[in-house]
Amino acid sequence: MAHKKGQGSSRNGRDSNPKWLGVKKYAGELVGVGAIIKRQRGTPHLPGLNVGLGRDHTLFALSEGIVRFRGRKVDVIPNAD
Repeated sequence: MAHKKGQGSSRNGRDSNPKWLGVKKYAGELVGVGAIIKRQRGTPHLPGLNVGLGRDHTLFALSEGIVRFRGRKVDVIPNAD
């Protein structure tokens, strides 16, 4: 039995599914509790005020408010309304 396929076999025919990473809510946007702010691999951005960090390093809002990026930290400032 041939251990290699005949001509025309594709050796690089694999690809992973898209992961849809990136910023979902930008600075100045109003977010509700549990809203995903950023999906990321690792922690380029860290959770700040009223922001939680998920098991996959996703940043999400712990309270309603306005998103603010402050250096590496991301905050949700409570809305004054």
